[in-house]
Amino acid sequence: MPEPAVPRGERSLTLVGAADRTDLAAFLTRALRLDEAAVVRLRRRGDGLVGAWVQTGFDALAVRSVRGTVDPADTSVAVDALRAALVAATGDPIEVDPGWAMDSAWRGALPPDDGYTHVDDVPARVLIDLAHRGVTLTRDQGAQGPPSSLLAQEVLEVSGDGTTVGVPMRMVFALGAMGFVPVAGPGDGEVPDGELVRVRATATWLRLDARFGSVCLRRGDGLGLSVL
Repeated sequence: MPEPAVPRGERSLTLVGAADRTDLAAFLTRALRLDEAAVVRLRRRGDGLVGAWVQTGFDALAVRSVRGTVDPADTSVAVDALRAALVAATGDPIEVDPGWAMDSAWRGALPPDDGYTHVDDVPARVLIDLAHRGVTLTRDQGAQGPPSSLLAQEVLEVSGDGTTVGVPMRMVFALGAMGFVPVAGPGDGEVPDGELVRVRATATWLRLDARFGSVCLRRGDGLGLSVL
């Protein structure tokens, strides 16, 4: 299927169909729950997808990719304005003005789209259970949010293909907060049996790929990838 056309000289986000709009709107809704003033960075990829990136507040990035294109090819905009435009949009394909550029509000580089080593796949239920336990621990301590010591703690070690990585709690929290793992039932429902999260890494980034999106963290400050 060819990429939908985007009028040149205009700021435009074009999505292939209604499912892409629903996916992106859900992603933006989650981002707003974490930060009412959130900014999303939209970046055109070479495979007919647009990557939507947000800061999660846990020092980890979250991304959801949808079918379409964006012009300019790399731009940052307000999450609330883009979500409102998507909700009001009609037509097929769906074309919206993504809103005013807020490129200066984005801090830091994005991880690469490819070049990762596939370390292993882990049961999604394990990660979600860890997230629930972390939330319970934080509440029991009466804290306003997860302490930095808990966020930095590596709660899972994953090995495979000659590499070993430690997954810190901040990535587990980000994965759960963004709703990237499907659950059966309302609220904190059960994770379906057989649901997996893929763990991948480069020399400088660690990435968790779930069904509805990915979280990425720059390696460093104790987060290591060692060749066995």
